[in-house]
Amino acid sequence: MKIFAVGDLHLSKSGEKPMDIFGAAWHNHAERICENWKERVTDDDIVLVPGDLSWAMRLEEAYFDLHDIMCLPGKKVFVRGNHDYWWSSISKVRNAFSEFPNTYFLQNDSVLIDGIAFAGTRGWLCPQSSEYKKQKDEPIYSREILRLEMSLNTLPLGCPRILLMHFPPMADKNCPTGFTDLIEKHGVNNVVYGHLHGASAALGFNGDLRNVRYTLCSADHIGFSPVEVNLSDTRGVDDAYSEE
Repeated sequence: MKIFAVGDLHLSKSGEKPMDIFGAAWHNHAERICENWKERVTDDDIVLVPGDLSWAMRLEEAYFDLHDIMCLPGKKVFVRGNHDYWWSSISKVRNAFSEFPNTYFLQNDSVLIDGIAFAGTRGWLCPQSSEYKKQKDEPIYSREILRLEMSLNTLPLGCPRILLMHFPPMADKNCPTGFTDLIEKHGVNNVVYGHLHGASAALGFNGDLRNVRYTLCSADHIGFSPVEVNLSDTRGVDDAYSEE
């Protein structure tokens, strides 16, 4: 069993949101993602998809966009991105895709798959970001901190922990944030995230930081091919609780 990640699928079968307007690299990107997925992933593997799944505005449109992804190999774990406007009620989302086994949508909770625990939330701009506007962004940032804590509080002990976030959990200077404080407190081993595209991907962090391994997996950043996530062994899962 292997773990892969690919975010920011930005699917739009209707063609109303063609992604190649953002550059030639996005030409036929949905087909390329599916081809690369089938080449790399088996039914025994797990694929993490941290948000911006579809440009759809309604759930039935998102179902049309995501149908081919649901039929690809592997167990799939999703969180919402900032452009997933179709994702409102989590119960409606789960019901819409209930025909697909081994498909999980996370919202304020977690799931245990093959002995590995997965939590997830959308996240938001961090206060250290140059784009952060206090009056506009602080309420959303604070709310997402609470949602992350809710999700992490549901993680079982005694197994590896992986977190999916759409937004980067830290700003470009890799300073601690409310997100990273919770990530470290709860003994998360790995974090996969997306949202950053093109030149902005240079602001993302890949690697080990304060005992957590971070992977930026925006589709264009990883060549539209699911990237393997190597489980961090830099800490024991219960280390964060050893002083309590």
